[in-house]
Amino acid sequence: MSAAPHTGGSPDTGNSSPEPKPKRSEGIPLGRIAGVPIVLAYSWFIIAAFIVIAFGPQVQRGIPGLGAGAYLVALGYALLLLFSVLVHELAHAVSARIFGWPTARIVLNLWGGHTQFESFKATPGKSLIVALSGPAANFALAGAGVLVLPLMRGSAVGYLLTDIFIWANFLVALFNVLPGLPLDGGRLVESAVWRVTGSQEKGTLAAGWAGRVIVVLTVLAVIGWPLLMGREPSLQIVVIMVLVGSFLWMGASASIANAKLRLRLPQVFAGALKRPAVGIPATATVAQIRDALQQNPDAAVVLTAATGQPEAVMDSVALRQVPEASAAATPATAAARPLAPGAYVPEWASGQELVQYLAGLGGTEYAVVDQDGYVTGLLDQAAVVRAITGKAS
Repeated sequence: MSAAPHTGGSPDTGNSSPEPKPKRSEGIPLGRIAGVPIVLAYSWFIIAAFIVIAFGPQVQRGIPGLGAGAYLVALGYALLLLFSVLVHELAHAVSARIFGWPTARIVLNLWGGHTQFESFKATPGKSLIVALSGPAANFALAGAGVLVLPLMRGSAVGYLLTDIFIWANFLVALFNVLPGLPLDGGRLVESAVWRVTGSQEKGTLAAGWAGRVIVVLTVLAVIGWPLLMGREPSLQIVVIMVLVGSFLWMGASASIANAKLRLRLPQVFAGALKRPAVGIPATATVAQIRDALQQNPDAAVVLTAATGQPEAVMDSVALRQVPEASAAATPATAAARPLAPGAYVPEWASGQELVQYLAGLGGTEYAVVDQDGYVTGLLDQAAVVRAITGKAS
């Protein structure tokens, strides 16, 4: 689970960008609780089937008289676990609402669930409170189960389900407070580093690496230690550990990658990433464009409308193909490729604001203009991608 920017869960991974609205195709809408949409992802049925198949025989051995009904009891355990995860996520959502964070939805899925928030501003303290509210809710459910358990002594099935409910909530809460992302406890590390350094990204990076360490230590404890003691862990435990360990490792790795990306965003600066360009009125001819390029051989040529707005980029290949004899009579627009509407940015545009603006434009080229509106450069989408990811597009 995570808190800020938050997609909380049991466990889940963080995400700082706005989430899309839920689509019916990704799950079954269960309505709203406290105004928050609840979606049951189709993947939840996989974990439900696993619980029924894995725990049904154990229930049969524990309560022999149930027969095939033992599998219904196992299904009851799956539903109780679903309820526990829902309460966990609602705790995230309600605590976030107290701080004014808009909650997009809660999704219950194969790995438990996650709460998705829209854009908001967080602080280390608020982030930690929202994150730890989930485990706190599970501890509360476990405590409620302890109070109810004595009342179930007359019912073998009721006693078994209540006992499982207590342990499931206790273990989910305990596991989620471990100090590493994508677990909720990872926000403890993130918030501490964030407060010291003033950078949430550095906090997320530290918490992501802590999450990887937790995965390694958990695998060693659950699988490695029994092997060292000469015991073989059960196949069921190995399968669960591999699945959970893989998910947690991917979540931690995603947090690290996300933090690195956000750390690089301030270096995404239109003025630094552009290549030189000159603006020439779109009424020019190919001959005039060639004359301009002789004076600026390394520059791109951006054609501008009468208003000065960039509207096209000269295509060097098409420009060379125009015969010299007809260059003076051929309009420059005949050898140009159009820019998408609004595909121009000021030299000082940078960071997330620049990236979000470019993401809403068509095309892969954007004119760069100075404070007076004159074209000074041409920005390629590939250059922005390289600056954000550190990799070639």
